[in-house]
Amino acid sequence: MLNGLFLCCKFLAGNENLTILQSIRMVNSRKAAVGFIFITLLIDVMGWGLIIPVMPKLVSQLKGIPINEASSYGAWLLFAYAITQFVCAPLIGNLSDKYGRRPVLLSSLTGFGIDYIFMAMAPTYGWLFAGRIIAGFTGASFTTGAAYIADISTAETRAKNFGMIGAAFGLGFIIGPALGGLLAGWGVRAPFYAAAALCLLNALYGYFVLPESLGKEHRRSFEWKRANPFGSLQFLRKTPAIGGLAVCYFLIYLAAMAVQGNWNYFTIYRFDWTEKLVGISLAVVGLLVGVVQAGLTRVVNPKLGNEKSIYLGLFLYALGLVLFAFATEGWMMFLFLIPYCLGGIAGPALQSTMAGHVPRNEQGELQGSLTSLMSLTTIIGPLVMNNLFYYFTSSKAPVHFPGVSFLLAAILMLASLWVAWLSLRKEKPAFGATGGNNNEEQEARTTIIH
Repeated sequence: MLNGLFLCCKFLAGNENLTILQSIRMVNSRKAAVGFIFITLLIDVMGWGLIIPVMPKLVSQLKGIPINEASSYGAWLLFAYAITQFVCAPLIGNLSDKYGRRPVLLSSLTGFGIDYIFMAMAPTYGWLFAGRIIAGFTGASFTTGAAYIADISTAETRAKNFGMIGAAFGLGFIIGPALGGLLAGWGVRAPFYAAAALCLLNALYGYFVLPESLGKEHRRSFEWKRANPFGSLQFLRKTPAIGGLAVCYFLIYLAAMAVQGNWNYFTIYRFDWTEKLVGISLAVVGLLVGVVQAGLTRVVNPKLGNEKSIYLGLFLYALGLVLFAFATEGWMMFLFLIPYCLGGIAGPALQSTMAGHVPRNEQGELQGSLTSLMSLTTIIGPLVMNNLFYYFTSSKAPVHFPGVSFLLAAILMLASLWVAWLSLRKEKPAFGATGGNNNEEQEARTTIIH
């Protein structure tokens, strides 16, 4: 009898140890998965960053026009990418909810690689336009990556893990544009070949090491109604907070188009920067964004909470944009990047707040809807910002003011701050996005399917 009791205790102790080991493995698997996504998105952004410094000169050469006029044609390239992605992003997001994140992510990266090869060989502006359409069809890496992060995150780690997406973006922008500026010495097409190689190597890397994050028990059937690009925006109206914060999200990204779509054209025209200096400036942006998203967010967000982080971040964005608008020397742009990039604390807090209103099996749909919203801003934003820049630098303008787009963007950022305040003053998250102390037992419940 004593022997039986001893064996029973030993069995229970063994099961307890096994449970502890499994929990530790689950936590470690999640941490490893975040690392995989970080590297995947890092290389993806590097490929994108490589081509930015040379795009103005390439468009200018193919069209035979000055840089400020080329900005208008550059806006149409962004438009082509964005409108295709607007149509395809909710489809991709819903497919990832049905089939898992891994196959969708790898297909997207392969498509980007093909797109860069296509653009590297472009003999005319029309080829560049077609290449951007190809990229729009497959440009779901960040959508699916964000859904992947949502799958493996708890309420306590969600903002931190979304911050790692921003950190990948920042670090990719440190390496990519700087390398692109250097490769421009070998010709304006060299960075495109380098970007293609990075994206295809990224897809190969992911094929061997990236685990699936969405178990079959958490998947749902595909519905065309929910994959409709306009129907997907209805998803953002599920709760008042999601709808209001979606408007805030839209205004932020619309304002950001003044920087994302026009920085290279503006600095080359206004301060006579070379492709190398444009690349260096964007590398500085990447460094600052990485510090903010990977480091500062982890400190500020737990102390201030998501709501105050959003307010402070949006104010800093607006301040930086006003300073850009009235900069008179090139070195000022580097200095004014500090308050602008500090505004990055708003992004993870805003995403975390919205994700907190959505159950796990709808995170892909949420991220697809947000990507559609971002695509709308990329459809509208560059056409407004770049053409505004071109008009106020042409002979037709009543006053010469190259920084006009940044001023408009600052106004939009302040408007987004007001909308965020209206949305957040009464709403509470339904699925826990307020942050708090880490809870390893809760973290251990999420498993990574290999």
